[in-house]
Amino acid sequence: MSPTAASGFFFFLLSVSVVQGQNVWGVTYTSTQICGIKGSTVDIHCYYTYPYLVRGDYTKIKRTLWFTKGNNNEPVDLRTDSDYTGRVMYQRVDKACTLKITDLRQRDSAVYKFRFITNHPDGKYTGSPGVTLSVTDLQLQVIRSTVQQDSTRAELKCQSTCSPHHTTYIWYKNGQIQRETSSSSFDLSISPADRVFCAVKGHEKFPSPSVYRPNLPSVSVSPSEIVEGSSVTLTCSSDANPAANYTWYKSDTHLKSIHEEPQFVFRSITSSDSGQYYCEAGNKLGKSRSESVSIDVKYRPNLPSVSVSPSEIVEGSSVTLTCSSDANPAANYTWYKENEESPKASGQIFTITDIRAEHSGNYYCEVQNSVGRHNNTLHLTVAGAWKLTTAAVTAAVLLIIMLIFVFLLIRKKRSSTGSSEPEETPDNTEQFVSDQEQPQEQENLQYSTVTFSNKPTDPVYCNIRGTQPGHMEEQELTEYSDVRFSSAALKSRRQESKAQTSATYSTIN
Repeated sequence: MSPTAASGFFFFLLSVSVVQGQNVWGVTYTSTQICGIKGSTVDIHCYYTYPYLVRGDYTKIKRTLWFTKGNNNEPVDLRTDSDYTGRVMYQRVDKACTLKITDLRQRDSAVYKFRFITNHPDGKYTGSPGVTLSVTDLQLQVIRSTVQQDSTRAELKCQSTCSPHHTTYIWYKNGQIQRETSSSSFDLSISPADRVFCAVKGHEKFPSPSVYRPNLPSVSVSPSEIVEGSSVTLTCSSDANPAANYTWYKSDTHLKSIHEEPQFVFRSITSSDSGQYYCEAGNKLGKSRSESVSIDVKYRPNLPSVSVSPSEIVEGSSVTLTCSSDANPAANYTWYKENEESPKASGQIFTITDIRAEHSGNYYCEVQNSVGRHNNTLHLTVAGAWKLTTAAVTAAVLLIIMLIFVFLLIRKKRSSTGSSEPEETPDNTEQFVSDQEQPQEQENLQYSTVTFSNKPTDPVYCNIRGTQPGHMEEQELTEYSDVRFSSAALKSRRQESKAQTSATYSTIN
């Protein structure tokens, strides 16, 4: 058999030609190794022989079949095999046998055997070792490429494990014939949307798969709801030939790749992993970038922070309690008072107006979202109104004391200034100094010595000393008073001054 005799596209790798004697049982296959292109049709040929007479009886063929499954005793006829339904046909002319298989598939690769059965009880024979059929398809390989922004210059090669000889290749771009060549290689420019494939002339219905740069990748996230600490898988996929390589990026990493696999797995995801992610699919013909996907890691509320304002709480005033906590999704806030089941308020802020002593106690804020909950407690102490009055009185007293102190300080400064200069008394002013009896119990007595001169202009000196002996030695300061009398007063006193030769004593309180 020759390739022209086959209705499909196949090649002989090993041929066996055996001439059997007319009285010998046997099967001869034209080829024991056949290679077929996927989608094409292949014919497998054989010849068989048998004795004309067996124990004086003529031999007649009752049945012939081809099989790949079962054994010689229980073969499965291909015409009854569901894998070949509608795709196989037997031909038998004289002692020539042919198996035709159409629309070849990869699973058709197998060893095929022919078996015939005669009218004699022992007249059965199966040809061994059979014919090995290998089904393959054309593949278009990218030998080299230069990727540019808008196009790629590539050298392609159309090939198959069944390498035919002296054949013509047809090259297609987007379904349109570009060129027919005797060479299996072809150099051309490929744009991002182009698809290129090849075929063997005469079998254009069975071309190679197309080659093209990756399509826009799609990204999926599993599970859809992400909770901190769980396992999360990001998957990137893109239709491409040759198959694409994948690289993962996070938007805030400034184009630094973080993973180079189709799947990116977080074994125990954290809140810091939240962000925008995208993948890039690339092959020898170019690259394509996916849309970004958002990873939102949900987590239970952190320990809430609680505060009270103002810090000093007095009856009748207004008090505000505030609670805050970091959570995703945002938490709901509820206020409780210790040992009370019903909530006091909801929301981050709890305001108590006209607060009373009975409002004192422990308050706790509970924060809750779909992931979990947390709470924190603060103590509230309400002071009585008397404390405010006491504080006000204390402040007033301190203010008065300060004012008195300032007043005395100013007065002292003025006294010091006045005593530094003698004060003159007008001539018409009379100053009388009389002795007054003071009680014996009074200890702080001051004595004044007044000396009168004959001349009214001469000053009169007054010495004051303490009565206690201990103070007399310590008091070294002598104060002077300038006293002037009128002429009439001086005349009335001259007689007295003769009797009192030196001094007049007066007790001054």
